[in-house]
Amino acid sequence: MDEAIPFNRPYMTGRELSCIARAHANGHLSGDGQFTKYCNAWLEKNTGAHRALLTTSCTAALEMAALLLDLEPGDEVIMPSFTFVSTANAFVLRGAVPVFVDIRPDTLNIDEARIEAAITSRTRAICVVHYAGVACEMGEIMCVGRQYGLAVVEDAAQGIMSTYKGASLGAIGDLGALSFHETKNIIAGEGGALLCRDERHVERAEIIREKGTNRSRFFRGQVDKYTWVDQGSSYLPGEISAAFLSAQMDAATELTARRLSIWNRYHAWALRHEQDGLIRRPTVPAHCGHNAHMYYLLLPSARHRSLFIERMKAAGVHVVFHYVPLHSSPAGLQYGRTAGVLPLTDDLSARLVRMPLWLGVEEHLPRLLETADVALREVVG
Repeated sequence: MDEAIPFNRPYMTGRELSCIARAHANGHLSGDGQFTKYCNAWLEKNTGAHRALLTTSCTAALEMAALLLDLEPGDEVIMPSFTFVSTANAFVLRGAVPVFVDIRPDTLNIDEARIEAAITSRTRAICVVHYAGVACEMGEIMCVGRQYGLAVVEDAAQGIMSTYKGASLGAIGDLGALSFHETKNIIAGEGGALLCRDERHVERAEIIREKGTNRSRFFRGQVDKYTWVDQGSSYLPGEISAAFLSAQMDAATELTARRLSIWNRYHAWALRHEQDGLIRRPTVPAHCGHNAHMYYLLLPSARHRSLFIERMKAAGVHVVFHYVPLHSSPAGLQYGRTAGVLPLTDDLSARLVRMPLWLGVEEHLPRLLETADVALREVVG
């Protein structure tokens, strides 16, 4: 029997273990050592952010953003419902209310044209999610933010190495959050980063990240002892994770190019099925430079998707659905509210299926695509 093709398999460049050994040899395995500083500098150089701070996860970075915004109970944050729970949880933990708006039919990103109607006297921020590493319409969204005095937070968990009109995702809004989870393009197993667009958030972000202390200022010799000065938590990753990540960052251009090659093979294969009306392919606007984070198909209905996933699994190919919309989840109903109806969120989330996209899947693509051909003909054709 053929080997099963998993949905994801973490990739190593070959330099990770030597970097970890160097971190150990340095005698510093807690955070903010040589490798953490290297990763922060790499992010600042490659995104244009004024300051980058490595964190334990993208979730941690979003929680830091919520703290930096001084949100109070009852404040509102506009966001898409088609996203991971961390996007909403970060703000709910501060007592804020997620206000869910519908998504665009093409990119599946938040519909920028619906944001203004969702603004109330309690609105404090807009949190966008760059789905599949394809940018939201940041020009229009930043204009709305400026017009109403709202902070813009980018959940760019899937957006490393992606751009909007040449600007790096995560560094366009006031604050941005990146992920280095093992399912992402550049990985540390678990990990993330907070990006600050300008100086005003930097010092407090360092304090929040260091459990609410001014420890970073102490190590720079700016104070003679450090103490508890603000709210915060343990958001700083250890050096082993940073060492692993540094090797991935050094190969980021190559890794992205390989992923794009796989994505393009999927896209070419899917064209005839789209022309036959069996599926819809992803849309990437011309002004968006994407990173091939994922390849998905939109099937005609939820029933077709379920059958397709079953057929692929039976053939040893693991494909998966994605988010269950937050507005219809138990916690979403309890903690959030919707701004109008969300028909596209409900419809598209029920029809989307993600294909395996990881470095090394190339050798399996002939069998994988042949299997998908058969499954689509059986299920939809």
